Amino acid sequence: MASIQFAGSSVSSRSLPSFDGLRPSLVRVSSVRPLCPVFRSFRGLVAKAATVVAPKYTSIKPLGDRVLVKIKIAEEKTGGGILLPTTAQSKPQGGEVVAVGEGKTIGKNKVEISVKAGAQVVYSKYAGTEVEFNGANHLILKEDDIVGILETDDVKDLKPLNDRVLIKLAEPEEKTAGGLLLTEATKEKPSIGTVVAVGPGHLDEEGNRKPLTLSPASSVLYSKYAGNDFKSADGSEYVTLRVSDVMAVLS
Repeated sequence: MASIQFAGSSVSSRSLPSFDGLRPSLVRVSSVRPLCPVFRSFRGLVAKAATVVAPKYTSIKPLGDRVLVKIKIAEEKTGGGILLPTTAQSKPQGGEVVAVGEGKTIGKNKVEISVKAGAQVVYSKYAGTEVEFNGANHLILKEDDIVGILETDDVKDLKPLNDRVLIKLAEPEEKTAGGLLLTEATKEKPSIGTVVAVGPGHLDEEGNRKPLTLSPASSVLYSKYAGNDFKSADGSEYVTLRVSDVMAVLS
């Protein structure tokens, strides 16, 4: 049986009521031990912030296969006009390409960057290094971390890059196999969907594009926790992932 220790001086049980079968004795109570760990301050612990570029620098030129993207400002209101607190504002995953590097050499071939300045792009959520420049937040990241190009304001029109594919998620099942109705909380997110668009393919060891074997309109099964999730203007859910995360084609 676990014991509980209380702070205080010695207490005599003689002042307490007696019970049959129990002899009065002197109960000594030791000093209290804290139930929670003691927290100490750490002077060296700091939050990671964007690197600030001094005003004396007027331009940033990415090197190699890197791209400079001006981050899209986070939404401050919901679609219904409700003001969002800072903690509820989702980190944006898109922005405008400001500058690109000269590309990279693979084998004997020079491979240029496929995105151009001015393009609206979507990138992987935790990619790149954040930089504050000219009063705005930017991101320097590798071209391979760019998921795709947004040709309209809706993610359903996303053009995937490299070996990525855009998949529209299947609707979650409304009932179990036994016929029981599922509530919104118990509906499992599907890992089955329909391919909407495919990228041009990955680069081989010589820098040549290898087209993907998947084609639009294919029904596929993919890794459950892979890729980046998005929601279109009509509420439909999409995921962008690498073709290697697609496990099977359904027919």
